Amino acid sequence: MATKDVPPRGDRRMQQRLARGEAAALGEMYDRFASLVHGLAHRVLGDEKAADALTREVFAHLWEHPETYDPRKGPLRTWVAGVTHRLAVQRLRDSETAALPRGGGSLAELERKVRRASVAARADYIVHSMPAPLRRALDLAYFQRRDYRQTAADLGVTEDEARRRLRLGLQLLSTAHDAGTPPGHGGAV
Repeated sequence: MATKDVPPRGDRRMQQRLARGEAAALGEMYDRFASLVHGLAHRVLGDEKAADALTREVFAHLWEHPETYDPRKGPLRTWVAGVTHRLAVQRLRDSETAALPRGGGSLAELERKVRRASVAARADYIVHSMPAPLRRALDLAYFQRRDYRQTAADLGVTEDEARRRLRLGLQLLSTAHDAGTPPGHGGAV
């Protein structure tokens, strides 16, 4: 798996279309990324209605601020996930902070909750972004309780290859704790 792949030219063209105000570009972005945005929002916020509202907010932000996408920092998908993550964490912080005076817990508890939601959302993003062979190996090993030998047999690969895929998948997942946001685009929204 290459690090810092050059984003497709289509990503840059999509950004340029958004910047020109092409409504069709926003529709295409929505078709392409709505499930990613909604899934990340739901993972952080834990509420369907809040995730729906945040999904609308994210696409409004993408429409209003296409210039914040920098193709040198990664693909469009990473930018969209980063915007979603930042807005979802901010929404969670705002709603939980508002609950503090009403006996909703302490600031330290709030930060722990935000951190857990952030790490979970990052892990979801990593799993859904990793190459299918790695994702399939992890699915077999962890959700279907296969050992590496059974995983190798199910995938039709050598045991060494199954171990390599599992190790690489776990290494990618371990980065979920390293940072609170999806890779790339760590700057301001």
